[in-house]
Amino acid sequence: MNIWPSENRVRLTANAKATSLASVGLWPHSATSSNSLPAAAMPRLAASAIGGTAVITRLSARTLISMVLLVAAGNIQAQQSPAGVERAPRPDFNKVEIKTTRLADDFYTLEGLGGTISVLTGTDGVLLVDSQFAPLTERLVAAIKKISDKPIRFLINTHVHADHTGGNENFAKLGVLIFSRDQLRARLQHPAPGPDGSPGKPAPAGAWPVVTYDGPVTIHLNGEEAHLIPIRNAHTDGDTLVSFPGHHILAVGDYFRSTGYPYVDLNNGGSLAGLLAGLDETIGRASLTTKIIPGHGPVADRAALIAQRDMVLAVRDRVAALVSQGKSLDEVISAKPAASFDAQVPQSAETAERFIRWLYAEVKAAQR
Repeated sequence: MNIWPSENRVRLTANAKATSLASVGLWPHSATSSNSLPAAAMPRLAASAIGGTAVITRLSARTLISMVLLVAAGNIQAQQSPAGVERAPRPDFNKVEIKTTRLADDFYTLEGLGGTISVLTGTDGVLLVDSQFAPLTERLVAAIKKISDKPIRFLINTHVHADHTGGNENFAKLGVLIFSRDQLRARLQHPAPGPDGSPGKPAPAGAWPVVTYDGPVTIHLNGEEAHLIPIRNAHTDGDTLVSFPGHHILAVGDYFRSTGYPYVDLNNGGSLAGLLAGLDETIGRASLTTKIIPGHGPVADRAALIAQRDMVLAVRDRVAALVSQGKSLDEVISAKPAASFDAQVPQSAETAERFIRWLYAEVKAAQR
């Protein structure tokens, strides 16, 4: 097994060290060993994967709202919620069960609470894409052991949000080498201020990625080439597309989601232009048989990418027309410019307003 960076931008910044998971289950990272949390609604990640086989199908759930808002709230890294969106209550991680879906004999996804994890297995070891929340690490490791008896060697973060990076420190303690964009590591170290201007809480040093990059990187493992492709200023400023060409799989993080309307985190460097460019990049790399693993929602295909890009463009134009008429934010929201797409978008009712608020902010900034 070899790791060959495609550019001389890869930096080894720390050493990962193996240890036990005795302290797993903390929320947030703290000195207490208790993982008792207030009970809250748990999202249901329920949809059949394209070409996938569910191994464990039951999840404690009432609604997807908690997960959608947790992405905005960023409880571990204190990321910013968009204006007008309240923070979701902290979930009861003790009720979360891990769903394992097989996409190939050596490739799986794991769903628990937060971003979907991709898992490449084989004789060289296990590679993961994203790590969900810290209190779920023990359960995730147990699920991985059911599909592979090899060590977990590599973890790639697709972006900075806590439901994708929260488990980093725990996996690092197991000796897992973590990869990310330069910008992602910097934001874990120096998070953006909160909506009220209060400083964000840095992630523990053990959660910081060890290998960072700002150009393409390839990891050679298990006869596959995992291509790490920077997607610039899309959902955040540290997004990565992970391509598994031998499996015809693209793991994209949150710049594409198959449930709910799209969301760009402006506070963490995301942008409409970057999101559209990222979708175009992904569409260009996908074929009719490619499986797209989104950050949230069921596995999708190339047609879903195209549909989402076209929907964003259509709603952007409608919002821009309303802004040009002098409409206020509340008036634009009341006009429901995305309404014609609601029936096509799962969880549209819970995410439409956030979508419109984001587009309004982008359009207003562009027209100044």
